[in-house]
Amino acid sequence: MDGQRLADDVVLGMVAERLSAAMGKPWEVRDGMAKGPGTLAVLLGADHTGHPAHLDLDFVLNAERPAETTISDCTSGYGATVEEAVGRAVRSWLDTTGSALLELLVQDGTHAAHFAPGDPDGLPGWHAIHGGITGWGTGDHHDAVQRWAVQHVLLPRLAPALQGAFDREHLIGVKVFFGGGEGAETAEVRVGGACHEAAARALAALDWPRPAAGVSYARTFVLLVHPGDGG
Repeated sequence: MDGQRLADDVVLGMVAERLSAAMGKPWEVRDGMAKGPGTLAVLLGADHTGHPAHLDLDFVLNAERPAETTISDCTSGYGATVEEAVGRAVRSWLDTTGSALLELLVQDGTHAAHFAPGDPDGLPGWHAIHGGITGWGTGDHHDAVQRWAVQHVLLPRLAPALQGAFDREHLIGVKVFFGGGEGAETAEVRVGGACHEAAARALAALDWPRPAAGVSYARTFVLLVHPGDGG
């Protein structure tokens, strides 16, 4: 895929359109951001790859208190054109990160799953909202890693590596992206938008599928809402 990065307002327009459809409430591009109902907003963060299909998105729950209420994440897409690739990137973000964030707003289980602090499938000591799990790839086993991720809970497996990783006590985003094939693989964990090497090594050590032909990837996102007592 060749082409120039899309204008910021075009990208934000794609984000606003997707969020409007998902929430059933209007979002619009205004003042350099996608502005939603109430105090909600999405801004484009600093680009750290330069690739036209890579986006850094900052979801702000309260635009008047961004330092305390911003959840940052990055996403990438693929396609024959920049427009197609960016569209896929936005959709991937909404299906994973966005689903956890929308669930935080409604708290009714319609967008993502909740795990209490003491749930064996969650992260010990934290109330977690687990967003969707997306996947893509090529070949006969293109969805192998996604299917594995659906069948194997990740949070307990990453918990030991994540101990002491959090720099605030609420609204911590954990993105997990992994997969590969044909002799190459990726295992990435980001906490608050920053790479977490120990958790990435723990992820790489898990027995998810490595297709001999083609590639297969999975992506998911967990929002750690606040600590709890484990009950």
